[in-house]
Amino acid sequence: MTALAIVESRADRASVHICDRLRELADWETATDDSRSAAEGGGTVYRLDGVELRSFEALHLELERPADAFDCDPDLLVFASRHSGDTGPLLTGHVTGNFGPAEFGGADDAVAEAPPNALARLLEAFDELAPDNYDVGLECTHHGPTDVGCPSLFAELGSDDEQWDDPEGAAAVARAILELRGVEPHRNRQIVGFGGNHYVPRFERIVRETPWAVGHVAADWALEAMGHPSAHRDVLEAAFDASGTDVAVIDGEWPVLEETLAELDYRLVTETWLREVGDRSLDLVADVESALGTVDDGIRFGDRRDGAFTVVDLPAELIDAAEGIDPDRVREIVETNAVAFTTENGGSRVGARVAIPDAGAGDSADDSVPDSGGARETIVAELATVLEEKYDSVTRDDDAVIAERSAFDPALALEAGVPEGPKFGALASGESVTVDGEPIKPERVRSRETVQFPIQSDRIER
Repeated sequence: MTALAIVESRADRASVHICDRLRELADWETATDDSRSAAEGGGTVYRLDGVELRSFEALHLELERPADAFDCDPDLLVFASRHSGDTGPLLTGHVTGNFGPAEFGGADDAVAEAPPNALARLLEAFDELAPDNYDVGLECTHHGPTDVGCPSLFAELGSDDEQWDDPEGAAAVARAILELRGVEPHRNRQIVGFGGNHYVPRFERIVRETPWAVGHVAADWALEAMGHPSAHRDVLEAAFDASGTDVAVIDGEWPVLEETLAELDYRLVTETWLREVGDRSLDLVADVESALGTVDDGIRFGDRRDGAFTVVDLPAELIDAAEGIDPDRVREIVETNAVAFTTENGGSRVGARVAIPDAGAGDSADDSVPDSGGARETIVAELATVLEEKYDSVTRDDDAVIAERSAFDPALALEAGVPEGPKFGALASGESVTVDGEPIKPERVRSRETVQFPIQSDRIER
């Protein structure tokens, strides 16, 4: 079980209030540590299974290696703290560091070890526990300390005297901190963020709505304070190392930063990429993007997670006809049966190339066609059923889907003496019209229409 350390600052009345609520919420064991002064975390120590709470005299941001004061050898350290600002009632969390000069604790151009997974769990707990009148959010990386001794984060009650003294707000932060018991600092999907405001709505969205967690975030003001990216590679590298990732998202336009990160061999992705990739195997994602195209080029992933796949063409004319009838159903059909697929029109329409699971041994009568009788056949068959909404009959042979219907024939209408215009429209809609006193029924001006949609594919890529 991971060990959780909690830091109380007696110089911060909100911190004391939160920790008072912590002491009330659980059955703590107490002990006395005479090996260090009460100002430096000694004196009375509070312990639960996997949790240790110590009190310090100084403000959190002035502490150096507070993790060393704890006997539990912490995997994660939480600073119970106030938040100050013109933001009203707010529960917020962030990690610490300075991308430029250290104006409020810590060292210049240095960042503390970040726990992206624990920060995501803290946000989730705040969402669950916050009183009704409180907002919840994350902040960018700012202020010290930068040398903590283990991954750490701030859990904050804000934003003014009224909230610092609010029992409900303090209890919510205390309960959220206890929710971090046993939580690992890291997960296998986490990013570093760059750009945006001090409060980070884009990165909150990523944390809330995708499986990806966020470590350090250098907001616009922090990047400006840092200076030219190529002259501050050390702090950029430290942010990735401290966040346990080589993946980044940039909010806004920072071309020189993009160039510098690319030179340092970090991967820049978009929020769309994170959403589309989700919790899929990153090896599978890399294989799909190599074979079919990139997410930023419009590739989208289906429900199949098979590692072995084949890229094939779907019958484009059949897709177009089916999408003209029920585009949502077409999307569902392809997503259900494909590993990934191309899209058109900004991702709104399904494209004609798909990655489908390789057929198993013995599934195909023709070994040169891996998908014979498999996912491609299923997609074609289900697309054909969509045509039934518009056509009287839909059949198929080896080469095509054949759709037939009775349709309004303008030539027959002209032969019957119907003038072009509104009466054409009425007949096409199935209504009878009268021309020179003679009734013209819709059936008289309809003919049988047959459309063939080729379904054979000439292109199959392994």
